[in-house]
Amino acid sequence: MKPTLFVLAAGMGSRYGGLKQIDGLGPHGETIMDYSIYDAIRAGFGKVVFVIRRDFEQAFREKIVSKYDRLIPVELVFQSVDKIPYSYKVPEERTKPWGTNHAVMMGEEVIHEPFAVINADDFYGRESFEALADFLRSVEGKEGEYAMVGYRCGNTLSESGTVSRGVCVTDDRGYLAEVVERTSIARNDEGRISFKDESGTEVELEENTPVSMNMWGFTPDYFAHSQVAFRKFLDANLEKPKAEFYIPTVVNDLVHEGKATCKVLDTPARWFGVTYAEDRPEVVKKFARLHEEGTYPDNLLASLSK
Repeated sequence: MKPTLFVLAAGMGSRYGGLKQIDGLGPHGETIMDYSIYDAIRAGFGKVVFVIRRDFEQAFREKIVSKYDRLIPVELVFQSVDKIPYSYKVPEERTKPWGTNHAVMMGEEVIHEPFAVINADDFYGRESFEALADFLRSVEGKEGEYAMVGYRCGNTLSESGTVSRGVCVTDDRGYLAEVVERTSIARNDEGRISFKDESGTEVELEENTPVSMNMWGFTPDYFAHSQVAFRKFLDANLEKPKAEFYIPTVVNDLVHEGKATCKVLDTPARWFGVTYAEDRPEVVKKFARLHEEGTYPDNLLASLSK
């Protein structure tokens, strides 16, 4: 059975200033998702599932889903703030859904095979999809064997501002020991990468430090673990209107409890995306260059049907 690609596309895009998931950035109006799905199909993925907000379903079907229906099976699932266990009540102050791992939980009814999770608005690169597809094929029928594509920190920075990254610690076998969210990561005046820790002290990161860009691989048992973890999260955070249920938190806990392992897959690919509106012109240039170099064909999706 081929693995599934699960695309998180329910974000508001508040920092970017619009629905960046359907913004055309390639030479012929390709979205970042178009490149991810092209790379995923070439790597051997067999289905795409999108999690979106119900309120832009029509536009999403018209602009996104219609492009893929002859290339690969596609399903939509929906994330909303009220999708919580019936024994809990959504507080009036809560206006947004519950975070990235809550979004992943929306796929439980339609995903029954090993699957990858990616953000809709991140460019991950061909090499990353190939590595993750190989891993997912190797764990079919197994449980608790997960993976994360570990990008080299120096390949993930924005030219328009600071970024947040899940900085990874691995053991001597290349498995994840811990991932810690770090904020305000950027190059300093000397060109070195650094962030400020909780005390305000500047801490440097090596260029090749593995970081999470929210590109994960899971076996289907991850859904059951998430249901248990979500109830614990709600018990502790139900009345906190901005608390979010993140993928790295769940993975960290499962690793520490000995319930799962998470292989960190190194990739030489360079990440880029549109975190800020100011990122857009440079991203357009990067896609144009990738086409000029022959990394991608002139007519991206049409080439898949030949």
